[in-house]
Amino acid sequence: MGLTHQSTKTKSLKDMFDIEKKEDQYVIALAGNPNTGKSTVFNYLTGLKQHTGNWPGKTVATARGDFKHNNKDYALIDLPGTYSLFALSQEEVVARDFICFGKPDAVIVVCDANCLERNLNLAFQVMELTDKVILCINLVDEAKKKGIQIDKTILEKELGIPVVLTAARSGYGMNDLLEAIDKVSSGKYKFNNKPITYGEEIESSVNLIKNDLHELIPDLNPRWLGLRLLDGDKSILESMNEYITFDYNESLEEIKHKLPKINSIKNIRDEFTKVNYDIASSLSKKCTMIKSKNKIDRDEKIDKILTSKYFGMPIMLILLALILWITIEGANYPSELLANFLFGLQPHLTDALNSIGAPVWLSGMLVDGLYKTLAWVISVMLPPMAIFFPLFTLLEDLGYLPRVAFNLDHLFKKACCHGKQCLTMCMGFGCNAAGVIGCRIIDSPRERLIAILTNNFVPCNGRFPTLIAISTIFFTSMITNSAFASVSTALCITLLIILGVITTLIVSYILSKTMLKGVPSTFTLELPPYRTPQIGRVIYTSIVDRTIFVLGRAITIAIPAGIIIWICANIYIGDVSILVHVANFLDPIAKVIGLDGFILLAFILGFPANEIVIPILLMAYLSTGSMIEMDNFALGSVLIEHGWTYLTALNVMLFSLLHWPCATTLLTIKRETGSLKWTVVGFLLPTCLAFIVCFLTTTIYNIFI
Repeated sequence: MGLTHQSTKTKSLKDMFDIEKKEDQYVIALAGNPNTGKSTVFNYLTGLKQHTGNWPGKTVATARGDFKHNNKDYALIDLPGTYSLFALSQEEVVARDFICFGKPDAVIVVCDANCLERNLNLAFQVMELTDKVILCINLVDEAKKKGIQIDKTILEKELGIPVVLTAARSGYGMNDLLEAIDKVSSGKYKFNNKPITYGEEIESSVNLIKNDLHELIPDLNPRWLGLRLLDGDKSILESMNEYITFDYNESLEEIKHKLPKINSIKNIRDEFTKVNYDIASSLSKKCTMIKSKNKIDRDEKIDKILTSKYFGMPIMLILLALILWITIEGANYPSELLANFLFGLQPHLTDALNSIGAPVWLSGMLVDGLYKTLAWVISVMLPPMAIFFPLFTLLEDLGYLPRVAFNLDHLFKKACCHGKQCLTMCMGFGCNAAGVIGCRIIDSPRERLIAILTNNFVPCNGRFPTLIAISTIFFTSMITNSAFASVSTALCITLLIILGVITTLIVSYILSKTMLKGVPSTFTLELPPYRTPQIGRVIYTSIVDRTIFVLGRAITIAIPAGIIIWICANIYIGDVSILVHVANFLDPIAKVIGLDGFILLAFILGFPANEIVIPILLMAYLSTGSMIEMDNFALGSVLIEHGWTYLTALNVMLFSLLHWPCATTLLTIKRETGSLKWTVVGFLLPTCLAFIVCFLTTTIYNIFI
């Protein structure tokens, strides 16, 4: 067989992975299992504040950061966290392809010192791909507390690669890592790589084609590619077609025909995995010394309670109710102060516009429309988010969220969807758009789509004001003690959230049996060790990454909405405004589901931002022409005067829980799915469900009451 040498082998880094490489800059890939502190290593080296979290699957796409060391420029590429490179998930494909075709000058494989045996499997697979591997054993501080010590000298001797012990959160060992990066990327380290061998039959088969593969595609490790051909890995062939620029297919087919069939091994990939894990187990025992098991036993004892089938769920619900109570009780006073301050500026803004001769209509539109909407969204959203997100991040940093997913995994499996969907639902409490983005951690496209379409059934921060106000006025108003009243309100919201979870499971099951048929995939959920939260990181992540980010998006959409709503409330046709005309038109439809036209109109106009539903409703009821604010007592009086009953209150809460996503969430669904069809489904599915549920409650009420 004649093989011709090819001058251009693969596309550039820019073409393949949208990465600009400066001249004389070294590219370093950062790989590792989920939850090994890989993102913390990335942050330490680059100085960037990439969000790290104490639960698996945080990194779902590549991140890039630049740094300098010894007067050399480096580009560090943080690859998705993955357990292997067998390309069984989107993350594994991204990580494998970058190491294969990105030609990094070094690959750092981050392992957890607490579970080295499980982590070494990925290191072995990377060593098959490239000679330039650095093994970074992270979290040695946590391991030390558990009495675990790693002998890096044994590892270096057995593997033939540099090994560095680090605790990236405190900076321990990071200078050693930088020196290792310098030596490996510049070719100064004398490697003695000892990759895993898989027995005489497999190795002799690969040796038959190794030279031919190197001659045909010199940019790929020929032994590794031979193993993939022997394994029948189709995904690597798809990636090769995407990244390799010359026609090699005919020659590759000829090479594949040289491979003998191995009948003595049923499943070659299983054989690879078994050999890797056997050697990892042996090597881990050789280089690991455990002085004490007290901390390990402590974690196991805690997990026996928190993940118990008897105590796991009740503890989870109590924690949820506690977080909601702290959020509701804690946000009341700051919300009031913020509202008083922002609404107190309104007369001054009006005076300022009048002083420059602005028309009355312009002043009304900018102050009563735009500014009032903005003030309401900020005063309603900011305080509860500033409380809820730090509490959520605290649980995440502590390592509790994976336990929540573990507790709910069996329910999601019964609903034919993915256990990780629970984690995306948790993110939806703050913002459904963030929850939709979080669905990237789910490997299966089918199950990811189910999670995206059902994330809206978790009440987001924007819907809490409506739910809290209505539950306080109608279901907890008889409790005179304010502390008990807030507890009662928190319990009401908790019950609604439970209803939202049940709805999610039912709708997920229906989707998996109809539009998105399929079998639920299995996944490995690693329960991380309990860690002391980093208060500084918790504050930064919850305030900057989450609170300000979500608030900024809500403001962007709420500003034009405020103008449009003001226009509709102030342009009259006959004796009533456009707002009232539309409400009257919607009234017959709304009556069928136990609401009225003004309530339905408020939800429609609240499409840009759910926070403004109640003020729009008040504006329409009182015909003020602009949004107004009032306390719960005055609000309750207005609602009762306009015919509200307990059925109305219940249906408003149910409709708020189940109705269409806000504009931001729908735009996020469109961006994540890349499909207008699924975006429309994401709107119609909850909308139809909200109408059906409210119709049923109204019908049952009318029959029995």
